[in-house]
Amino acid sequence: MFTSTVRGAALLAVALAAFTVSCGADPAGPAAAPSSPPAAAASQGAAPGSASASPSAPTGAAPAKSGAATAPTELPPEKVRDSFAGLQATLNDSCTPGNCAYFLGRVHDELHRLDRSMKADPKGPGHFPEPIALIAKLDAELGGDRTFENLKKHQTSLIGTRDKINTWMQGHPDDYR
Repeated sequence: MFTSTVRGAALLAVALAAFTVSCGADPAGPAAAPSSPPAAAASQGAAPGSASASPSAPTGAAPAKSGAATAPTELPPEKVRDSFAGLQATLNDSCTPGNCAYFLGRVHDELHRLDRSMKADPKGPGHFPEPIALIAKLDAELGGDRTFENLKKHQTSLIGTRDKINTWMQGHPDDYR
């Protein structure tokens, strides 16, 4: 009787662990999860700058060594239209004293989200040469420094890149509708 109770409890624990991983919950609990602004998490599916912000990044779940069920380790690439919608959501925002760091960081993140989607698109990255080149040029200008001070220093280039890509995409409606 005791053995079956222990076995049942162990199976329940394994099932709960698999469920929390497959649902995207942090098995370590909410205290271990980083906090993020609700708008950024909703628009990107993860906290900005986190390793899981990339839709194609591994979820961190390691395959089980035993015969237990495992959660998928990668999500399918995000569609270009979805990541472009995130970039377009920044068009009516601006760098105001209360949200400038958030706004510039979000524009940067949305550009890179779109870049990842375009490179993973079934049409291939060659279908999106201008937007990918514009983001690469911006990255070279930023020099890998994503701090607010550097983004503020290059604000004109950052916003200009966003606007040029928006214009390019408007001329290619089949890619985002």
